Amino acid sequence: MSRFTLPRDIYYGKGALENLKNLEGKKAVVVVGGGSMKKFGFLDTITDYLGQAGMKVRLIENVEPDPSVETVKRGAEIMREFGPDWIVSVGGGSPIDAAKAMWAFYEHPETTFEDLCKPFNFPKLRAKARFAAIPSTSGTATEVTAFSVITDYSKGIKYPLADFEITPDVAIVDPVLAETMPKTLTAHTGMDALTHAIEAYVSTLSGPFTDPLAIKAIQMVMTYLPSSYKGNKNSREQMHYAQCLAGMAFSNALLGIVHSMAHKTGAAFDTGHIPHGCANAIYLPYVIKFNAKTAARRYADIARAIGISGSDDNDLTEKLCRLISAYNAELGIPPTLAAFGIEEAEFKAKLSVIAANAVGDACTGSNPRAITPSEMEKLLCCCYYGSEVDF
Repeated sequence: MSRFTLPRDIYYGKGALENLKNLEGKKAVVVVGGGSMKKFGFLDTITDYLGQAGMKVRLIENVEPDPSVETVKRGAEIMREFGPDWIVSVGGGSPIDAAKAMWAFYEHPETTFEDLCKPFNFPKLRAKARFAAIPSTSGTATEVTAFSVITDYSKGIKYPLADFEITPDVAIVDPVLAETMPKTLTAHTGMDALTHAIEAYVSTLSGPFTDPLAIKAIQMVMTYLPSSYKGNKNSREQMHYAQCLAGMAFSNALLGIVHSMAHKTGAAFDTGHIPHGCANAIYLPYVIKFNAKTAARRYADIARAIGISGSDDNDLTEKLCRLISAYNAELGIPPTLAAFGIEEAEFKAKLSVIAANAVGDACTGSNPRAITPSEMEKLLCCCYYGSEVDF
């Protein structure tokens, strides 16, 4: 038996933020990242709408990119002091992911981070608060997913937390917030969305409810990402919806080793922090080639859906990889870890530990081809040097 879970309400379109006025409660915390939401006036609009809903509001600000365990626990302490019945988070994936984890510690102070790291091991939520998520970037889709990614900087490891308990109750997908993204962030988040959809489609847990969402998301990203990168507002709007569709797919079908590798390399190197979407974009063509031994038919489906023609499944898969690499080049994303700037000596020194951690990542289990630590080392080397995946 399978399960398909989404937020109860998804509001979308320009002006969708106004739906905050309809939330029923007494107190709300608003969890937000750096200064962009305040700079562009969105934070004031959100707090005003919540005030119109009759709620007292407290801010939890300055959640850092790739939020830490410490940030999560500090936020949960503020929640326990204030006692909100709504947790509202706005911004990119980081503040929303952090707020999801804060939610668990707010309702269950006795729980440990180690408990939450076990897949689908969260305690029951909603005894104290419900959750509304408002994305400002077009990639993570955390507003509709059962996932949160929290970083333990003492170990240099990102931990994907997974449980349907943290699927938000309300998602507000207002494309006006995404119009403010800089070009590089537009590129990275867009390729993150593409990776979500592709990995969901080839996942061992894919099915009739997730496949249409994944394919539609892929078609939309391939159509709108280049012009969104160049600043076209209509394309920005369509990408905001595409990433949400991809999130609906992967939240239920899960992901694969592109994400396992990105989670375990993003914060691992002193010679360069690799933004999550950028890491996914670099690894995606190499992982497709690795997975093609068992999943070429599924990748061929994707290729056909975006108008690629070829002689057979393997030919279609190869052409799909070439197209993704061409998109990376157009979006200013380097083709390898070496080109990104990771120093070779550090890469070699940390390779075996990173490979073992990646194999143990929660996303590895639904990858269409099983992988061993030694194979993961080889695959990471391909991604570093740009060599062919021939194993």
